[in-house]
Parts: sequence; structure tokens; C-alpha cells
Amino acid sequence: MTEQQTPAVDTALAYHRAWTAGDLDAALAQVADDVVCHAPPGTLTGTDALRGFMGPFAGSLTSSTLLAAFGDEDQVLIMYDTANPAVPSAPGAELYRVRDGRIAEIRIVFDRLPFALARGDVVQA
Repeated sequence: MTEQQTPAVDTALAYHRAWTAGDLDAALAQVADDVVCHAPPGTLTGTDALRGFMGPFAGSLTSSTLLAAFGDEDQVLIMYDTANPAVPSAPGAELYRVRDGRIAEIRIVFDRLPFALARGDVVQA
């Protein structure tokens, strides 16, 4: 794994490590109350909306591997792979904007194909 250390990277990693361990309270302690999260299903605003989105997925994880973390004073990019009982590998990346030591904005990108295959929505060729 590649990891770069700055205060913003430390904040992003604390958030990531907490939610992947299923500790949403600790994760949300790293997030601004008015956080904006751009996720595949749409834009979410506020910690309650973020909890509602991340909670079910975080609660289903059987493993998570951090692949890389890079950033500067106010922006961090991480890449990771997760697994749950239905999906053995679900890679994702998150871009964080950090303001005053807390995450103010999150942009989440993840591979939706493993989930579509697990649901039977598509058939792998």
C-alpha cells in the first residue's frame, strides 16, 4: 500500500478505517455536519444522510483493504477494495475535501458490476 501523510490524509484515513470497521460514530466524527457526498445513487447532504447511505454497506463488510492514500492540505484520494458475503471484491475510490480538520465533501466511485452480477442483473460473458 502507498500512503502519504498530511493532516488531511490522517483525517481521511481515520474516517475510512472507522467506517470499514463498522464504527459509523467514529467515522462521522471526522465529517463536517454539512458534509456533501456525491455517490452513485445521487448527492447526499449532512451526516444523517451519509449515515443512512454508508451504514448498510459498512455493516455488511467482511473485509477491506486500503490500496493507496494520497493528498495535500485539503484534498485526499484513497483507493480500496472491499468484500461482503455476496461480493468477494468491490473496488472503490473516494475523493475527500477537508476543511478545518473535517471532511466537508466526499466523491465516491466504485465498481458496480460485482453487485449487479451478485444480484443476477447482468450475466458475465
